[in-house]
Amino acid sequence: MNAIETRRFDNADQILDMKDRGGIAILKMTDGCTGMHAIFEPGWTWEADEKPLLGSPDSCPMQHTGYCISGHLVVRMIDTDVETHIRKGDFFDIPPGHDGYVSGDERVELILFAPPDHQH
Repeated sequence: MNAIETRRFDNADQILDMKDRGGIAILKMTDGCTGMHAIFEPGWTWEADEKPLLGSPDSCPMQHTGYCISGHLVVRMIDTDVETHIRKGDFFDIPPGHDGYVSGDERVELILFAPPDHQH
């Protein structure tokens, strides 16, 4: 039987706590798809604040499809060194192999989605 499933980020399955630099609340739906609510405070960098929580890979190993609610995030593809600026109102798809940082003094808030076959 088909049923609609609803979840809330304030009751997340997992939290990546980045202390005063923000955090990521992670929800896993019954079908395996994942939703994430990410908050990155001014001064946040992937290198300093998230990399250690992921076991220190060379770059972020995940693909991110999402929407920027607020702020200005700069994402860099490691292999090409190309930087992309993601701002409030942008819908984006970032392939694996990147890092990033918050630009400016406004908090970055993102909603991210991943399909069931995605690894976290």
